[in-house]
Amino acid sequence: MHNDTYLNELESKSIYIIREAYWEYKNNLGTLWSMGKDSTAMVHLIRKAFLGRVPIPVIHIDTTFKFKQIYGFRDKYTKEWDLKLIVARNDTALTEVMSPEKGRFNCCNALKTEALKQVIKKENFKALFVAIRRDEHAIRAKERYFSPRDKEFKWDYQNQPLELWAEHYKSEDGSDTHFRIHPLLHWQEIDIWRYIKREKLPVINLYFSRNGRRYRSIGCACCCQPIESQANTLNKIIKEIQASRVPERSGRTQDKEKEYMMQKLRSLGYM
Repeated sequence: MHNDTYLNELESKSIYIIREAYWEYKNNLGTLWSMGKDSTAMVHLIRKAFLGRVPIPVIHIDTTFKFKQIYGFRDKYTKEWDLKLIVARNDTALTEVMSPEKGRFNCCNALKTEALKQVIKKENFKALFVAIRRDEHAIRAKERYFSPRDKEFKWDYQNQPLELWAEHYKSEDGSDTHFRIHPLLHWQEIDIWRYIKREKLPVINLYFSRNGRRYRSIGCACCCQPIESQANTLNKIIKEIQASRVPERSGRTQDKEKEYMMQKLRSLGYM
């Protein structure tokens, strides 16, 4: 039986990080929400940190290529949780018919990275919550809880600061710097699913097996492939992950999931 104290410790650390960030940046702070399991758990943690409300804008970077279930989930819980939703799109790139057919790197850079840059500038965000975990991808293991980006939104992965808190960075970095704040960095995939089960959180039905296949990671429909699985309940998903040695993002077919490509994208401002 899983030790519930462990989940409490994970939760407490995340809520501490969320409150620290809010104290520093509350007038210029937002959170990214992809409607995936991790960012939905993060929104829930923000609600817990602030007694059932989310006092900051919630941003969906919409490529227009997402699974249709994502849009339905977004609309339902934006209303139910009373979220201040900002939908960010790179309309110029979409008008120019940007799509995965023009190259996965080009598509992700234009429709995700550039859309993110645009909304940061438009809304004057100084910091954003991002629901990444260190165990997801090798390049993300290099991240920090409070991770600075320069005025061009670039991440210097070769020169990461010590693991210190926001006050240190704020006092030493210039006004052009903004921060990606990662409250889930210390969680693992299985922790997220155990937490979803305990907290009775909603998740998109794509995660559950249908006709022997399910999605372990979701994003743009054209770039995700289901895995073979019979896991059609939370308990079965948890059991499957416990036994699996297959990487979580193995169903992501695009070039960006190769380590060097992800590193290049993230150095340019990708999530």
